[in-house]
Amino acid sequence: MLALRLDQFSYHLPESLIAQQPARERTASRLMVVSRRDSAAPARHETFASLPAFLRPGDVLVVNRTRVVPARMLARRDDDLEVEVFFVRAIDDTHFVAWARPLRKLHEGDLLRVGTSNIRYRGRESEREARFEVASGAKTVDALLDAAGHVPLPPYIRRGDEAEDRERYQTVFARERGSVAAPTAGLHFDDALLAALEQRGVDVRELVLHVGPGTFQPLQHDQVEENRLPSEAFAIDAATLQAVVQAKREKRRVVAVGTTTTRVLETASQRGWLEPPFEDRRGETDLFIYPGFEFRAIDGLVTNFHLPRSSLLILVCAFLGTERTLSFYNEAVACHYRYYSYGDAMLILL
Repeated sequence: MLALRLDQFSYHLPESLIAQQPARERTASRLMVVSRRDSAAPARHETFASLPAFLRPGDVLVVNRTRVVPARMLARRDDDLEVEVFFVRAIDDTHFVAWARPLRKLHEGDLLRVGTSNIRYRGRESEREARFEVASGAKTVDALLDAAGHVPLPPYIRRGDEAEDRERYQTVFARERGSVAAPTAGLHFDDALLAALEQRGVDVRELVLHVGPGTFQPLQHDQVEENRLPSEAFAIDAATLQAVVQAKREKRRVVAVGTTTTRVLETASQRGWLEPPFEDRRGETDLFIYPGFEFRAIDGLVTNFHLPRSSLLILVCAFLGTERTLSFYNEAVACHYRYYSYGDAMLILL
C-alpha cells in the first residue's frame, strides 16, 4: 500500500462556515445522511431531530459520557506577568498538570493568582507540561476549576466563552469529569431525542473517553502513518461490551456517536475484549485510525464535520473512503453546512 500523505485529506472551507455559536436548539443542527454500502447513493439532507427515523429497533447506539471541565484559567504573578494555565489532568486532589504560557518565564515556586485562589508552580512535567499545586483559596483542583476556569472552546471559535457555553459545550449525558474538549457529535442530542430513540427500540449504551488537549494539535508529519496520537483515558463496562457483541451476532448495527467512541470500541476489539467473559475495562488508547484500517466493532457513525488534515477527518475517510468523504464535505460546503464543534453532523450507515 502506498504511503498516505497528509495533503490527501484536505478541502477548501470558507471561514464563514466555521460555527461560532451553537444551533438555537441542539436537534436543530443539520444532518447529512450517507450510505457506506451504496457508493452511488446521494446524500440526504435532514435535521438531527430526524435521527430516529434512520435507526432500526435493536440498533445499539454508543455515546461518550465524558464531562468537559472548565480547563482554561488566567493567572497573574506578583510582577503582573499574565500566564494562561490550561488544565490537562489531575495528579491528586490538590496537584495537577497543565499547559502554561509563557512557561519559560516561570520559576519553580512561583505563586500565581487565579481568581480568589493561588496556585504554585512546581516545575516542568515535560517540554510543554507543568506541575501546579493549589496553594490557597480553593480546597481542591475541581473547586479551583469550577470557580476560576473558563470553558475551553477550540481556537477556531474566535470569541471568549460565554455563560451559555457552560451548558451547550457539554452533552446532555455528560457525567464523568475529565475532558478538555467536548465529544462534539454528542452535542446534538437532547432529552427528548433520547426518549424518541428509546421509544424506537434503539439500545443506547455509554462509555467514557476523556478528550485530551492533543485534540487541538495538528498532525506533525506529512506521511500520515508516521504520526502518533497522545494517549487518552477511557472506560467501558461489561454490559456495553456484551450488548455490542450480541448485536454483532444478531446482525444488528452498532452505531458510534463520535470518533472518541469509535476509538474506544475498536480498541476493545483489538484487545480481545469483545469475547466472553465480559468485564468492566479501563485503560488508555492512542489508536490512530487511517485508511486501510479494518473496522470490527462499528457499523455506523455519527460525526461532526472536521478540520482538514486532522486525525478526525482521516478516521472518517477510513470508514467511508477518502474520495467519497471529501466529495460529501465539498457538497456540505456548497450547501452551507456549519463546520466543527458547534457545527452540523453527518450520519454514515450501512
